[in-house]
Order: sequence, then C-alpha cells, then structure tokens
Amino acid sequence: MAQRRSGHVTLLDVARACGFSVSTVSIVLSEAPLSRNVAEKTRQQIRAMAQQLGYHPDAFARSLRRRRSQTIGVLAYDLSDPYCIPIVRGIQAGLQPASYLPLLMDAQTQRGRFDSYLEMILERRAEGVIVIASWVFDETNLLSDVEKNNVPIVIVSRDLTERGVSSVLVDNEAGGAMAMRHLHGLGHRRIAVIRGPEELFDSAPRWAGVQRAAAAAGIQLDPRLVFQLPSLADSASGFEGGLDCARRMLASGRAFTAVLAFDDLTALGVVRGLMGAGLRVPEDCSVLGFDDVLPAAVATPGITTIRQPLREMGLLAAEWVVEAIEAREQRREQTARLHRAPPELVVRMSSAGPAGSTNRVGGRRDEGT
Repeated sequence: MAQRRSGHVTLLDVARACGFSVSTVSIVLSEAPLSRNVAEKTRQQIRAMAQQLGYHPDAFARSLRRRRSQTIGVLAYDLSDPYCIPIVRGIQAGLQPASYLPLLMDAQTQRGRFDSYLEMILERRAEGVIVIASWVFDETNLLSDVEKNNVPIVIVSRDLTERGVSSVLVDNEAGGAMAMRHLHGLGHRRIAVIRGPEELFDSAPRWAGVQRAAAAAGIQLDPRLVFQLPSLADSASGFEGGLDCARRMLASGRAFTAVLAFDDLTALGVVRGLMGAGLRVPEDCSVLGFDDVLPAAVATPGITTIRQPLREMGLLAAEWVVEAIEAREQRREQTARLHRAPPELVVRMSSAGPAGSTNRVGGRRDEGT
C-alpha cells in the first residue's frame, strides 16, 4: 500500500486495500442500517481489513456531522494539588459510561490562564464544563460566556447556586466544627488554629465552624495563636505556610497542645516544623488537617483529618453535567442544584490527648496509620 499523507488510517485506505468503494466501506464500518444490504462475506472482508490496518473511526468528522463534540471541558485550578486528583478521577469515572471525553486543563492557580483556558474550551465546542475552583475568581466573565453559549456548567468546591450554577462542595462549616470537637474531646483546651488564605472559598465557613464549636465547648481561642496562610501561589504554599506558622507559634511563647490546620498539606508543614524544634507528634502536640488527601494517609505520623469525599464529588459533578446536556437537548428546563457533602472524621496517629492524658474519642480510624 502506498505511503499515506496522513498519519491515520482512513476509510479510503481501507477501501483501496480491500477493493470496495468508500461508500460501501463506510456503511459497513459505521454499522448503518444499509449495511444489512451488503453481503455477509463482504462485510467480513471489510472488517478484517480495517482491523488489519488499525483503522479507527474519525471522531472529529463524526462530531461535525452530528454537531456533537462528545467532550466535557474540565478546568482545574491546580493539578499539582493532591486535592484535585481524586475529583478528576471521579469526573472521569462519571463521564466514561456516557461516552464523553474529558478535556482537562490546568489553570495553575493563575486567573489569566483560567480565563484563556475557558475560552479554549468553548472554542472547541465542549458540550459541558466542570470547574474545580475553590479560590475566588471573577465568575462574572465565566458565567457570561457560558450562558451565551448555552453550555451546562457545574462547579466543584464553590457554591454558585445563587448565580444559577449547580454546585458540589463539602459542608466546610460542619467540618470545621467537627475538627474542633475532636480536639476538645481529647482534652485539648489550648488550641492553635491556622486559617486558610482569604481568596479561598473554603476559608471563611471552615473558620466559622471552628469558632462555633469552640464557643459551644467554652474554649477561648487565643488571638496570638490564630494564624492565617498567605495567598495561594502553588500547591506547595500550604506546606510552606504550615512550616512557617509552626515556627511562629513556637516563637510566640504561648502554650498550646494542639494545632488545627486549614488543610492536610498545612498540617504536614506544621508537623515538620514541630519536629524540627524537637517536639513529638502527637506526644507533645496533636495536629489535625482537613481534606484527607493521599499524603495525609501515607505520612509518618498519619494525619488525623476531616475527610472530603473528593472522588464522589467529582462523580456527582459528571453525572449532573451529563444530565444537564440531556435536558438541553430535550429542551427541558433545569434549575441549579446544590450538594453539600457531609464531612467525616478520620482518626490517625497525629492526634491524642494532651501529655499525661489517656483521653481518646471515636471516629473513623485508619489502623495502619
């Protein structure tokens, strides 16, 4: 067979190799109703030759004919953040049965890149958009462009239902309260807290939950032991911020027996900082995180944390965007939906009662960590 100009095997290549017309080959390989009129022997020859040559249907050409791209744009704020990976895997698991291909893009925590990638997703005629964006971005342009193109959108980790966008996120306030109650139940009263960056949507409700539970337990949080992470620069910012906050806690001269960190990477930074100062976790100080990302489970000690069902959140977002596409095709109205996933306490080795205490509380415990 002559060298092809294109790197892909085409219908013309199959037709030339087996000696039938392109139209006959197309009818057989597309399993069109007219293929029943083609002799069985001919159908077998065409299919065998297509398999021998490694032919695959041209999805791009097919999408042009059907005016359907079968793609879903997935825009993540930072794929190097272990928080994003389980969500993306959930999205992939949700899209695969419906034969949608995720078009995955990484904004790398840059608003300019976020906007340009969104434009590219729309230019490529994605049939839906899923955004993983816990930080505060300018949603005005996002919603305007998406609405003008009548493209269904689902947001993960933010609540934009008031703007008419279906949203999937964890109940951050409940999670913050759960974390404080865990430490209080262990017997801790002098608790340092690391708040999240101001631009993160999760920060304010999580802090509100911590304060609510502290007040209910009669714990007065020392303002000199309340720290705030700086603006998010990259996925390592949380770890570096936790390390810095641990040093500042120790330099403050204030007594504390536990640290409630904004997330798991921050908690890991705190553990590094405390151990660098000769303190043991949890013997001298307990440390608690939030999210339950993989590093928290495999670290030594394993980090006690508040689990977000990240994969399940991604799976639900995929299901919702597919349902919204079907509703649009059927011209059915759909209202924005909100799912606040319940958080879950995962007890590992980084939390225990204060020195000299035997107090323990329940929760989901990972025995191996």
